[in-house]
Amino acid sequence: MQTPNQNPEQLARDQIDAQLTACGWVIQDKSRINLSTAPGIAVREYLTDVGPADYVLFVDKSPVGLIEAKRPEEGVRLTTVEEQSGEYAAAKLKHLNNDPLRFVYESTGEVTRFTDYLDPKPRSRPVFTFHRPETFQKWAKEPKTLRARLHDIPALSPTGLRDCQITAISNLEQSFRENRPKALIQMATGSGKTFTAITFIYRLLKFAKAKRVLFLVDTKNLGEQAEQEFRRYEPQDDNRLFPELYGVTRLGSSFIPGDSQVYISTIQRLYSILKGEELDERNEEENPNEKWLPKDPLPVVYSERTPPEFFDFIVIDECHRSIYNLWKQVLDYFDAFQIGLTATPDNRTFGYFNQNLVCDYGYRKAVEDGVLVPYNVFEIVTKITKEGAALALGEYVGTREKLTRKEFWNTLDENVEYSAKQLDNDVVNVNQIRLIVRAVREQLPAMFPDRVGADGVFEVPKMLVFAKSDSHADDIIRIIRDEFAEGNSFCKKITYRSTEDPKSVLQQFRTGYYPRVAVTVDMIATGTDIRPLEVLLFMRDVKSRSYYEQMKGRGTRTCSLEELRTSGTPAAKFTKDHFVIIDAIGVEKSQKTDSRPLEKKPGVSLQAVLDAVAVGATDEDLLSTLANRLIRLDKQINAREKNTFAEHAGGKTIPQVVKALLNAHDPDTLENIRHEVAQALPDASPEERHSSFIIQHSSLLESAVAVFHNPDLRTFVVDVRKKYDQIIDDINRDEILNIGWVADNKAGAESLVREFRDWIEAHKTEITALQIFYGQPYRRRDLSFKMIKDLAETLKNAKPALAPLHVWRAWEQLEKANGQPKNELMALVALIRRVLGNDDTLTAYDKTVDRNFQDWVFRKQAGAVKFSEEQMQWLRMIKDYVATSFHLDRDDFDLSPFNAAGGLGKMWQLFGADTEAIIGELNEVLAA
Repeated sequence: MQTPNQNPEQLARDQIDAQLTACGWVIQDKSRINLSTAPGIAVREYLTDVGPADYVLFVDKSPVGLIEAKRPEEGVRLTTVEEQSGEYAAAKLKHLNNDPLRFVYESTGEVTRFTDYLDPKPRSRPVFTFHRPETFQKWAKEPKTLRARLHDIPALSPTGLRDCQITAISNLEQSFRENRPKALIQMATGSGKTFTAITFIYRLLKFAKAKRVLFLVDTKNLGEQAEQEFRRYEPQDDNRLFPELYGVTRLGSSFIPGDSQVYISTIQRLYSILKGEELDERNEEENPNEKWLPKDPLPVVYSERTPPEFFDFIVIDECHRSIYNLWKQVLDYFDAFQIGLTATPDNRTFGYFNQNLVCDYGYRKAVEDGVLVPYNVFEIVTKITKEGAALALGEYVGTREKLTRKEFWNTLDENVEYSAKQLDNDVVNVNQIRLIVRAVREQLPAMFPDRVGADGVFEVPKMLVFAKSDSHADDIIRIIRDEFAEGNSFCKKITYRSTEDPKSVLQQFRTGYYPRVAVTVDMIATGTDIRPLEVLLFMRDVKSRSYYEQMKGRGTRTCSLEELRTSGTPAAKFTKDHFVIIDAIGVEKSQKTDSRPLEKKPGVSLQAVLDAVAVGATDEDLLSTLANRLIRLDKQINAREKNTFAEHAGGKTIPQVVKALLNAHDPDTLENIRHEVAQALPDASPEERHSSFIIQHSSLLESAVAVFHNPDLRTFVVDVRKKYDQIIDDINRDEILNIGWVADNKAGAESLVREFRDWIEAHKTEITALQIFYGQPYRRRDLSFKMIKDLAETLKNAKPALAPLHVWRAWEQLEKANGQPKNELMALVALIRRVLGNDDTLTAYDKTVDRNFQDWVFRKQAGAVKFSEEQMQWLRMIKDYVATSFHLDRDDFDLSPFNAAGGLGKMWQLFGADTEAIIGELNEVLAA
């Protein structure tokens, strides 16, 4: 009870006393010690050889820990007193020849941090309150701490797992080993999130000897589904089912049995348990964010029956829905690792899980901060850049090794068609590069009319060219020198494979007159300050929105007139007040995504990147380049070569290594670290905060690149790429389709979309496919591939400019699209759905089908129907077929992929009399 005139420290100790008592500790003064009173004794002001400790904790008469008490206003600085509490823990207690104390707290009574000094790399963490004495009794008997046992988990066997599940589990376990308290798993619909969760839960129980795991859901239905999946799960290394190995309990009342290892509960029920209240099951029927909230949402308080240490791990299913507001305090209560599962995270989800995205095919990056100047975008569109070209059988062409650039001449023994995506990778069209460079040379004087020197000669502004690969960069440099009629010093390469020292060339580019033009791939794409840079020429696409923003950041720095003149542009008349992006590849219009940024264009050769990593370089552009080159490599090499990679990488696959690299410089992660440092050190100087940030970031970087310290791995990665050649196309001439400032073209995109809308509306009663779309939703089940194809042909014949992919690209300029169409017909269906309002945003049709399929499976399995894995495989085949063919008939079972799997007979064998109904249902719901 509070007494008058207490100072803040006394008030804090009163709160600490109350919490200790609630947690089962008996508090004693040093003058009245009786260690026989209870198993857990907290002695105030116990003397040590470095002074009195605020509280020393005894369990079974032995000292085990201490508490360093601080005033409430010290709560934001608790981490700064860890050294002090550590000194007390290492000191000798009066009258005792004790070992260093293991369990150490720093507490204000309102904020408490805890460190177990037997953990690997002991690290303090926030806790709701103090642990119970019986908890310390159990921990003292264990040979290793939980965080130490996490290092005992063996490498994951890939048997029975999909690639994304392997990536999720492996990266999650690495996150555990790094003692990250929260981790987020984003897995696409239908990829097996729950199966993944049960697999890593099984491994935590078996290998890390976890005591209890909570599987948290937000509806009773999801809890029932999870329970069924646990009950039928059979691990690969044991022929028994999960419940035969570990107890699984789905909570249906306020009683929590203590003898299970896995507990399934809704977050609503867990909240009621912590409040000591009963919960009506009807309040578990719906997502609580939509349907249920208690009338008076009181805060969670300590529960002796369910103390904060009750669970070791909490898995939060559909975490994007129910981890906020009232429900966050439920999760904050427990001293447990938290793992979120979701297919659709939003910004709040990323933030809650500390940006620790352990499974995702991409990541979100923030726009790089800095002193910026505005920019304008100038577009150059050529026919081959947009459409690719073809080479005929018998043409005499060059073939070149990308790595050595050694050329051979021969005749083609087959027709070769190459797409825009293959340009400068599989095929090099020299005419295309020359046409772009020439257009740039002709347009620069109009962009910078003040750059004519005293001699009347136009002075090319400092320009940085982004190439697709090191080989592409060499082609660009040669042609730039030709077209500008300049020598070697005019244009140079700044990549890790440059024959000249790239840092020296970069310094020349930054401060000297020459080079005027620098060509790079990834080396200075980010993190390099080049103030006099005024032009960025993009000759490579970038699929990552954030990476593109960082690349643009090379030109955003301000530069005074004096600095501009002295750093190599003496003809400048004004301070740098803008810069120009010349888009020669469609980078401004291409879909930027944070969920699938791994489809980036190929970049620099891995040799130079790996060499840099080997000597300790870990800057952002380097690791980004390495990650994306490895992703491309993973798609090129065969299974045997992938196995060889894993052998050299300590069992890690390429996707596992890539995930660690991408996370190492994730701006959201870095921003979160800065935010935590700012909160922990509010009164610290900027230098002190930066120092703390560097320490935390360095450990993340080291873990990401550790695998590349093995020279055998680096050698293998370099050698395995040498066999891939490219064709040199000197035959097809290119032509410019469009040139001008992007602002001039936006109106054209709006006009094209409007024209498409009008055409669809005008023909809705004339064309069968449109009649079906405009009819009742159930009628879409009658759509056929032929109907969609006929519609596409009719549209293109009547309005060639309204070709579906053309309209899609125009629409992308007006709003962010969800995914990319896999072909023209799928683009057409998605566009029509957008026109009709079936989709709120432009959405690739396969994503719509995936979403509808997941919803249908959930509804089915929520009832009496429980599909087997073999049945699910067939249902997924049907889903994928409908996504591309729009409709499934009985005759289609004679086609691939069904015929190879047994055709209609196998379908009937698996589903029996329900076969026809299932086909009909899927035709209807997938097109909804």
